[in-house]
Amino acid sequence: MRKVLLSITVKQTYQGQEPEVMELVSEGTMEFANGGWDISYQESDLTGLQGVTTTFRVEPDKVTLIRTGPLRSTMEFRIGESHDSLYQMEFGALMLTVTTRHLFFDILPEGGCIDLVYDIEIEKSEGGTVDYHLDIRAID
Repeated sequence: MRKVLLSITVKQTYQGQEPEVMELVSEGTMEFANGGWDISYQESDLTGLQGVTTTFRVEPDKVTLIRTGPLRSTMEFRIGESHDSLYQMEFGALMLTVTTRHLFFDILPEGGCIDLVYDIEIEKSEGGTVDYHLDIRAID
């Protein structure tokens, strides 16, 4: 397992609202296991998800976004496909459907990047579009 520095930019665009952009720099880890890369970090107050661990699981044909802790969800991303996910929070759960618009990743032992754009539906209602960009750099 390697320590990494993650530079994360998330742009969320919801129907009829100004896009919301969040930029975050966080230390995390990356590890190659079972044919794919696991890139993990702890969420903070800044994201409103304190106590949650976020992991991007990067495999040859897909990326899976896994959150554990007070919020639990698993979202799978493959180009042109939709995936249903239960978004479990302390006060209840929502059914989310994510449809991947764009997916690109290039991960090496020294780091790399992930670009992910997806549409999100919340309980079968249009939610908006989320655009993730992660830069990953080994720091050990």
